[in-house]
Amino acid sequence: MNIHEYQAKGLLAKFGVSVPRGAVAFTPEEAENAARELGGPIWVVKSQIHAGGRGAGRFTDDPDGPGGVRLCKSLEEVKENARKMLGHVLVTKQTGVAGKEVKRLYIEEGCDIARELYLGMLVDRASSRITVMASAEGGMDIEEVAARTPEKIIKVPIDPALGLMAFHGRKIAFGLGLEGKEVGSAVKFLMAMYKVMNALDASVVEINPLVVTGDGQVLALDAKMNFDDNALFRHKDVAELRDEDEENPQELEAARHELNYIKLDGSIGCMVNGAGLAMSTMDIIKLHGGEPANFLDVGGGATKERVTVAFKIILADPNVQGILVNIFGGIMRCDVIAEGVVAAAREVSLTVPLVVRLEGTNVELGKKILAESGLTIQSADDLDDAAEKVVKAVKEAA
Repeated sequence: MNIHEYQAKGLLAKFGVSVPRGAVAFTPEEAENAARELGGPIWVVKSQIHAGGRGAGRFTDDPDGPGGVRLCKSLEEVKENARKMLGHVLVTKQTGVAGKEVKRLYIEEGCDIARELYLGMLVDRASSRITVMASAEGGMDIEEVAARTPEKIIKVPIDPALGLMAFHGRKIAFGLGLEGKEVGSAVKFLMAMYKVMNALDASVVEINPLVVTGDGQVLALDAKMNFDDNALFRHKDVAELRDEDEENPQELEAARHELNYIKLDGSIGCMVNGAGLAMSTMDIIKLHGGEPANFLDVGGGATKERVTVAFKIILADPNVQGILVNIFGGIMRCDVIAEGVVAAAREVSLTVPLVVRLEGTNVELGKKILAESGLTIQSADDLDDAAEKVVKAVKEAA
């Protein structure tokens, strides 16, 4: 789960991480009032969307104008810029061409920036440890830095039995070229940030840029946090920060029915039981020249109703031009899948090609249900046959 910058900064501040003062605003009037309460003489008005590159982004109705992060030197400027940003669509390198509508802003006090750095903590799957990543190249795309100058990135894995110690903090601070009181400020910052990572089951905490101020303090000028969805039951306060307007509606609907769904950019919808089989299904679709439109795992104990919902979610994607259902009936019975597919196809008046491959428990009964449904459904003998048929059917229908 992702949250907005202002929400991330609120959580970080509770654990002692240094952040500039700021306030969220939903209207131009609220933005002006927030700036007045913060005091001047400089404010930063920041678009709040779940995407990076906001400062370099452009609004669709003013592509030659300033981006989604603007420096203002008067209350009038704050209100005027808020008016031009709220309700308008911001396009960044992470939103795609469709962009995202800005529905809230973060009004933040100005900051005396001496240096910009990068600092991140993430769960490294290779080492199964929280790893600190830092670089003197702050304010830039860290992926670009990693690709072009990987030697500029400091990586420090943290032993979970010990946690992040002061010597880790000093190692990182010295590696970033910090001196004097800056080192102490950085160590305090890092140790508080590590507490956040552990206490809230975060999967990523990223500060870009991390700034060193003119008086030697270290501040989080921007903040991004992701959380492990599987741990949200332990953090009701964090779960309440979810902004559903920023999430894919099909993914939200799938989550409500305990379905694992991720939207992709292809044209062939996939409904599979089991994550491994779903990955294999997507791979073999690509092998035959097609592109999967989604990852969808209905799980091992899905009911007819959940299968019907899954089918509807797939068809809600306008890019879907064909569907491949690939089920191995172990715990899941093939007849249950067949009943769900038939029910959903009838309910939504299916108009795209549908290929179904069933194998396992009650497979003959499942095939019988499909065959007697009166619907145009192509059966497949195996996964390779299924992928070949659905790719061919989509190309012929195009």
